[in-house]
Amino acid sequence: MGAFVISKRFNDEYKFVFTSRKGKVIFTSLSYELKFECEEDIEKFKVNIDQAKFLRFKGSGGKYFFKLMLGDVHFAISRKYTTELLLQKGIKEIVTYASRAEILDFASGESIFGDEEIPAEEIEE
Repeated sequence: MGAFVISKRFNDEYKFVFTSRKGKVIFTSLSYELKFECEEDIEKFKVNIDQAKFLRFKGSGGKYFFKLMLGDVHFAISRKYTTELLLQKGIKEIVTYASRAEILDFASGESIFGDEEIPAEEIEE
């Protein structure tokens, strides 16, 4: 169904990505100083998806991408696509699934598997 994934950038600011049902990043948000701003913008986007505009571009390397606008505000930028058809499929994924996508928070940097170490002799090669 797709998901919004919140994480931290190297400069300690927050961002989120929207991933497809297959886990591929479709777009990345701008930076946020505080995590709750990130969460608020995701919720605002989910509610106002009908106001989203997708400005399509072709880069100098021949790849396609879009800038996502919410009203008149630049909201996010897409990954690069090799064809216009793949770009359109990415947009369709957003329109179809974003309003009901879950939010995953990986901003804390904590391992979801815990800190337990596995002895080297137990690791199979």
